[in-house]
Amino acid sequence: MNILQNISLKQYNTFGIDASAQYFAPFSSIDEVQQLLGDKKFSSVPKFILGGGSNILLTKNVDGLVLKNELKGIELIKEDKRHIYVKAAAGENWNSFVMHCIQHNYAGLENLSLIPGNVGASPMQNIGAYGAELKDVFESLEALNRNDNRIVEFTANDCAFGYRESVFKRKYKDRFIILNVIFRLDKVPVFNTSYGAIEQELERMNVKELSVKAVSQAVINIRSSKLPDPKQIGNAGSFFKNPTIELRAYQSLQHSYSNMPHYAVGNDHVKIPAAWLIEQCGWKGYRSGDAGVHLKQPLVLVNYGNANGEEIYDLSEKILQSVKQKFGIQLEREVNII
Repeated sequence: MNILQNISLKQYNTFGIDASAQYFAPFSSIDEVQQLLGDKKFSSVPKFILGGGSNILLTKNVDGLVLKNELKGIELIKEDKRHIYVKAAAGENWNSFVMHCIQHNYAGLENLSLIPGNVGASPMQNIGAYGAELKDVFESLEALNRNDNRIVEFTANDCAFGYRESVFKRKYKDRFIILNVIFRLDKVPVFNTSYGAIEQELERMNVKELSVKAVSQAVINIRSSKLPDPKQIGNAGSFFKNPTIELRAYQSLQHSYSNMPHYAVGNDHVKIPAAWLIEQCGWKGYRSGDAGVHLKQPLVLVNYGNANGEEIYDLSEKILQSVKQKFGIQLEREVNII
């Protein structure tokens, strides 16, 4: 095991924030991480688990031991008449895993193409896009209990999935290290193309017959046209969640904002696109120094080069306050603040 000291985390977070780790140790096997957790030299040191670094904002240096999850491996573990069950290690790149499944014609992940990050973060966040969520294809996962070094299995019910939520973000925050995830994928695709501009993009692509590959490529095309590549401009994807408000509150706002978009959530709530709210407050394309709001997608905060985490955080706070003041709606950050 190689434990490094005072290591810059700039290359390990997609915002490109130049914060440092007091101690840094990558692990590529379960035995290695169990040894690291059981090392008496670090028993009283805070520990932070780092995956793909695509959903975090580092606002300070990280005291303690940063454990970099580099567990790899993809395997087909079983199948039945309808489903293929595929296990992926937590350190696998998410989009690479999706492309592996697309190549094998396993259906269910195509709408989740090109989401940044690693497999291990997918159930933690219950990642979602274009009408699909991780929970739709989730079978189970294995996680290491940091308190006793034991491996625990979690079913979908155990994970208590919600909108960009799971038990790993609140109830069990900082208690478990996700090791692998088993996905239940379809042999016969059930396509979901009604969300966003997927149907229009498929038409533009001149697709005559739907396939998981075609839907995946349509999603990739749409995301690439709207969202900045972290390799070009530092960002963590969508910074804010889409808020859900009571139907009565929406109807009241509609008197002043007749063009406010919304999506029904049950009978008495609606979801409002956070991007629309932020744009209405004038933030789209805003820049202060190297911290800014993306020109095309106001949900995305960006680091144009040398912004620090505090500057990005302060910008997000100003956006929260302005949306609250203008619409009376409290936005919530999707990105994890460190």
